[in-house]
Amino acid sequence: MHTNFVVTIMRIEDVIKSNGTLPLNQRTVMNILYTQNVVAEKFNEIIKPYDISAEQFNVLRILRGQKGKPANMCVIQERMISRTSNTTRLVDKLLNKELVTREVCSVNRRKMDIAITNKGLDLLKELDPQIEEHDNLFSKNLNTEELKQLNDLLEKYRG
Repeated sequence: MHTNFVVTIMRIEDVIKSNGTLPLNQRTVMNILYTQNVVAEKFNEIIKPYDISAEQFNVLRILRGQKGKPANMCVIQERMISRTSNTTRLVDKLLNKELVTREVCSVNRRKMDIAITNKGLDLLKELDPQIEEHDNLFSKNLNTEELKQLNDLLEKYRG
């Protein structure tokens, strides 16, 4: 299922219907927040038919990145994009959908090992081209050097 997106370039003042120009620091924050919402809305349109949330998708990607090795809740939590997520609840939902397994860790019985199932891997494999198309959609207005610069600036801005 591929969706065609139309990206329109608008100044943030036009988006929020501001009569004047915002102070630069406020304009920057509003641009970042608005951009995050636009990207997230389009992303959520892709995953909605698969009945998973962005956070559940993130957990599946983390587990796929383990290359067959299980991860415990701490590992998943520290790699989450949204660290406020309730990892236990997310894993429970993925368990119910048979996208992950959860077993007592053989080395430390107080920990649980979480692993992605073949069904989970198949789901990601189906989503991969759509996610790549999504990412390309938002990257297409910038060249490689601009994308590198944007990443550097965002990392610097957060720091």
